[in-house]
Amino acid sequence: MPAYQLLADTLRAEITSGRLRPGDRLPTEPQLCERSGVSRSTVREALRLLASQHLIVTTRGVTGGSFVTQPSVAQLAETISGGMGRLLTTGTVEAGHLFEVRETFEVPAAGLAAQRRTDKDLSALAAAMFDPATAGLDEMLDAHRKFHGAVAAATANPLYELITRPLYNLANERALGAQAPVGFWQRVDAEHREILAAIGRGDARAARAAARAHVEHLRSAYVEAAVTLAG
Repeated sequence: MPAYQLLADTLRAEITSGRLRPGDRLPTEPQLCERSGVSRSTVREALRLLASQHLIVTTRGVTGGSFVTQPSVAQLAETISGGMGRLLTTGTVEAGHLFEVRETFEVPAAGLAAQRRTDKDLSALAAAMFDPATAGLDEMLDAHRKFHGAVAAATANPLYELITRPLYNLANERALGAQAPVGFWQRVDAEHREILAAIGRGDARAARAAARAHVEHLRSAYVEAAVTLAG
């Protein structure tokens, strides 16, 4: 393993373990050189790698240095999205696997959203509605991602957002959506509205049932589309 990778792994472990907290300053480049026995260029390469993973930010000037960043759900989910997308596009993970995971998290998330949603959450869900008669594919895909992201946010549990965000950011989702059967998006729209209505009423049981039916519909349509694409 390259020396910069080893150093980056060591610093990453200190950050993820909590030994280095958000806002803490990392040792200076000369200190890291002395501590690890590597060159300054190796240290800088390790710091660039950590910065690309959103773990640190480096500033210049008299008060500059490398500092541990505050964890961001969006940035952490972006990292997971890349790995998940690669697994799906290389065939390691199939559409059926994807929807097994979606059902595991989306159904209880809808129930929690019904119990915990705020007026702001309801506004975000309503803003994610679309008209399948006039909306284009990209607009519907964007609305679909925003809707499910808003459901996750309404749980008031950041872990739901971290886990589910990558499920809606897959690069080949557009291709799968384009292969969906006739009437697919009309039904998606109706299902979204049913989930929103249940969450708005605070009916956790109905929200879970509507979310389960929605995921099952998506599963059948997307698995069929994936088979078509593979052929």
